Amino acid sequence: MTTALIVIDVQRALFETSPPPADAEQVLGRINDLTGRAHAAGVPVIYVQHESPGSPLSPGQPGWELDTRLTPSPEDARVRKTTPDSFQGTTLGQTLAAAGVTELVVCGYASEFCVDTTVRRAAGLGLPVTLAADAHTTQDKAHAPGAQIRAHHNATLSAISSFGVKIAAVPAADIVFTAAAPR
Repeated sequence: MTTALIVIDVQRALFETSPPPADAEQVLGRINDLTGRAHAAGVPVIYVQHESPGSPLSPGQPGWELDTRLTPSPEDARVRKTTPDSFQGTTLGQTLAAAGVTELVVCGYASEFCVDTTVRRAAGLGLPVTLAADAHTTQDKAHAPGAQIRAHHNATLSAISSFGVKIAAVPAADIVFTAAAPR
């Protein structure tokens, strides 16, 4: 299997907020650890950026840029999206196919929207998914704190078997990247 790491919507307008997303500093550290280990193993890293014209997430605006605490490599792919689904109307599917990717590791923002939707879509497309259980986050909401929302999605997504592929929620430190075999 060939794995890719998908980092969803870790952008300035979503992280440079007051208050910040739940456990933001720790989540960013885990994402940087994941990307570093993926790079060392030769695993493709893809950053997905949400865009919404006329908002702080408008392309070219500071808020649209990746969070400054991230450590992307110039070789990392970038995908632009306009819906919670990182596949819908984007180049993600083609990017994964061109790299021969057959499974995903997913992390980022927001647990209940873009992370959830992208994980479900990937599984629906037949791609097994490892959700970095402590490397995705969201804002606190009136009905639940962000950490509780993350825990809910870790439990819910990993309980889905009807797609026919495994969705696993695994702590970031326990995710192992192996180099892809030459094609």
